Amino acid sequence: MRIALSTNWNAARHETGEPLVDEILNMGFDALELGYHMTEELAAGVRRKVEAGAVAVDSVHAFCPVPVGAPHGYPELYLLASQDDDERAMAAILLRRTLAFGASMGARAVVLHAGRVFLNAWFGNLHTGSLVEALEAEGSVEAPAYQRLLAKARRRRTARVRKCFDRFCLTLDALLPEFEKAGLALCLENLPSVEAFPDEGEMAMLKQRFDTPALAYWHDMGHGEVRANLGLIRHADAARTLLPFTRGIHIHDALPPKHDHLPPGEGAIDFAAFAFYAPDTVLKVFEPAPRVKQDDLVEALRFVRRTWAQATTPAL
Repeated sequence: MRIALSTNWNAARHETGEPLVDEILNMGFDALELGYHMTEELAAGVRRKVEAGAVAVDSVHAFCPVPVGAPHGYPELYLLASQDDDERAMAAILLRRTLAFGASMGARAVVLHAGRVFLNAWFGNLHTGSLVEALEAEGSVEAPAYQRLLAKARRRRTARVRKCFDRFCLTLDALLPEFEKAGLALCLENLPSVEAFPDEGEMAMLKQRFDTPALAYWHDMGHGEVRANLGLIRHADAARTLLPFTRGIHIHDALPPKHDHLPPGEGAIDFAAFAFYAPDTVLKVFEPAPRVKQDDLVEALRFVRRTWAQATTPAL
């Protein structure tokens, strides 16, 4: 079972790319996702390892390498689904740069945080933090007060998402032919918030509109668990529904309400319920927090491989 590791885990600890790659391979991972903390200096060393046939790059997380002038890597430096024309244009420029970089590294997918539908208003701020505070106060997503707040957030989001959707589609009209030509998939990642765009239903609508393998879904398991904790989805059901156009996944664990990027096996996700991700058609990338210790990560890798192998092995 081929599993990659995001270089976001160890990019800050290395000055050159070769030891970064060696550390990842020595833990038992098979490939890399080049994360948004990848600098030009690190990328040069990684390229040498790729060209020598020592490692493969499965995916690149936009924006990568870190854009010139940016103080550090950040996946939402500019939002491709922004309602601001200038921001969308800048996001497209940086995404094209990521596409060219990914193609040169032999990647098969570019992972993108597309955007957010902001919910604040003159008459009251409303955001994911509001939901988390209410959930902690009420103790359950089923509590009436929490359900009222969640319904309000959903109504406000529904009223605002149409403009975001339409502008995003215009941008995809220009970008997707370039991804098709390069042979890479632009993968839209689910995010752990009510503001996140696209949500699961909107992702399905985008695939209906753009019937091309150049546009795909990327399921982040920790983010999906947070969305379930907030009452936005049923995690495994939503993941299975979107499986036909899922190109890859980020693998990490989460605890309620919003503590993610934990090593698999240390959170609340039932990994056996997601064994449908085991086939090689789905790119698999571990995305732990940098603070996760190497020994814990090695054990988590064994745990996922063992769990998914057992779940997919036919009974004798």
